[in-house]
Amino acid sequence: MPGRKPSVFNILGDIGELIDLRHLGSKYSIHLKFVDVLRNVYKTFQKKHLFCVWILYTPFVFLVKAEAVKEALRGDKMKEKSWIYKFMRPLFGNGLATSPYVIWKPRRKLLNRCFHPDILRGFLPVFNEHAQELVKVFQESENEFTEISHTIALCALNIICETAFDVKLKTLGNNESQFADTVGRISALLMNRIYSFWLWPDVIYWNTPFSKEFKFHLKFLKEFTKKVIREKKERYLSLGSGADKGKRQALLDVLLKLHLVEHELTEEDVKNEVDTFALGGYDTAAVTVTWALYLIGLYPDVQVKVHEELDKILGENTDKDITENDLKDLCYLDSVVKETLRLYPAVPEFGRHVEEDTTICGYTIPKGASCFILSYFLHRDQEVFPDPEKFDPNRFSPENSIKIPEYAYIPFSAGPRNCIGYRFATMEVKILLATILRNFTVESLEERNKVLPVMQVALHPSSPVYVKFRSRSTQVI
Repeated sequence: MPGRKPSVFNILGDIGELIDLRHLGSKYSIHLKFVDVLRNVYKTFQKKHLFCVWILYTPFVFLVKAEAVKEALRGDKMKEKSWIYKFMRPLFGNGLATSPYVIWKPRRKLLNRCFHPDILRGFLPVFNEHAQELVKVFQESENEFTEISHTIALCALNIICETAFDVKLKTLGNNESQFADTVGRISALLMNRIYSFWLWPDVIYWNTPFSKEFKFHLKFLKEFTKKVIREKKERYLSLGSGADKGKRQALLDVLLKLHLVEHELTEEDVKNEVDTFALGGYDTAAVTVTWALYLIGLYPDVQVKVHEELDKILGENTDKDITENDLKDLCYLDSVVKETLRLYPAVPEFGRHVEEDTTICGYTIPKGASCFILSYFLHRDQEVFPDPEKFDPNRFSPENSIKIPEYAYIPFSAGPRNCIGYRFATMEVKILLATILRNFTVESLEERNKVLPVMQVALHPSSPVYVKFRSRSTQVI
């Protein structure tokens, strides 16, 4: 297998470079270093279908070509998640993101109904309402560079709480900022442990300051979602027949029906899925909107085309809700979102457990190894995406999309265990972007070499993202 096996004098292997960090305590330092280590190995073996990184003589296989990903994810070769996901179980339990296959398979079938097209269609007014609120916030800082990631995160948090739990955050007190900060921090702590192999043993990790901070944030999140479930359950039972007839169903309504009426889920199952929805459903959408606005603000030619399409499809009334048909007609915006997700995929990496010796593209992957699909590098395959660092939405035009090989573009994971909420996320992202760009011309402050991607649960920017908003009613590009 391509890769550099550790020697007697270098038992740590490639990841030993992580110990050389000069600023271990700085925010995101280890996340950035981890990407650098993988990038260096990737450059050496990028013409191969895969490469192997060794940690303490343990093989970690990274797939970076579409053919390899296709062979790995098709069928039942790798249906179990990597053992690395055990570090996420204190947060997600046996939710969809972390559960063993024997639990995941029937659960996924049950939860697919949470994302039925009729339910997603019912969320459109919520997406539109919060998009308009976001516009009002950005109007307050018009013509000045303002940091956008936190504001967008709060908006996405409001959306997930209303669509998933039928809860407007203001009714829960003033915890919305704390919730967003907590989710961001607990995500960073989770990935910090995963990237720090010396923190893998429980006996070490649970006696570190990192674990104390993790427990603090975990307690807040669990209490937050527990309160949401309790209040929703009380209302559900008080109605006698369950959810309000004719009222828009939240995702939690479906979960409670599965628990209280169909008895397919336990209360603990409901809690695990709520925590999974809360983190996954909020974080991925928030960072995607942030990256998209940042990129659009750097490329005026792309922005002109977006504005032209928005004006043509949506008209001059910027208060008009965006419909499902509008989303289908916004083809160039769709290409912009897809190109954003190519450069900054919502799920930058995901891992599978190799249950038995498996052959992929002629290489034997040993039983017990962890196999990781690096969407971040897969999307930079020069043979599929020439000049891969260039932001070029035309890659996803109708005539060019058909040329992209299967499994070469997988921003929300792939295979049977792909992201269950990707349609929800893409609808939300497009409505937020379309609403903002109907109203504003945007300009980004920092060039791309200043704002680096950080691999957390989702792909976050390494530093604040500053964007200037100019009203289109008074400004002509």
